[in-house]
Amino acid sequence: MRLFRSLTLYMALALGANAAVAADQAALEALREDSLRRLVVHKAPRDVSQVPFELADGAGTATLEDYKGKIVLLNFWATWCAPCRKEMPQISELQAEFGGDDFEVLTIATGRNSPAGIQKFFDEHGIDNLPRHQDPRQQLAREMAVIGLPITVLLDRDGKEIARLLGDAEWNSNSAKAIVQALMTDE
Repeated sequence: MRLFRSLTLYMALALGANAAVAADQAALEALREDSLRRLVVHKAPRDVSQVPFELADGAGTATLEDYKGKIVLLNFWATWCAPCRKEMPQISELQAEFGGDDFEVLTIATGRNSPAGIQKFFDEHGIDNLPRHQDPRQQLAREMAVIGLPITVLLDRDGKEIARLLGDAEWNSNSAKAIVQALMTDE
């Protein structure tokens, strides 16, 4: 009998959790407008790679696990990628408005991008609030199924992938801000 009660409780909790995920998915999908319509919101959070990437200025390595506890907008880009170059100042605006203890933009240049080239690009565009991290061998990008650039991935506080957008988007738009705000207020 106790097994039956435990099984019933487990099923109720699982169904409730699935309903909460579906409600979150629907709420996020409703906020997508214009270029953010291409944001694919997953039905359930997905695990992410723990392959290390290089921190800016040779400061060592980190993994996505190190960012747990925050909502993260993870952007894979390259200095030679025209759409990446177009959206980076907009991503910087998003970091300026929302960045802090609860939200962070994490930019990772993947492939052949010299640190000097990344710094030059950031200087030319007045970007001083985004990290200049790198994935030179594209190991993290491969494990994260980055099939083109740019790719932007949203991670929840548990470090799970909850949405993904292939290509550039207007990350300083009202739609992007509403999505970030909704993720930050969702406890």
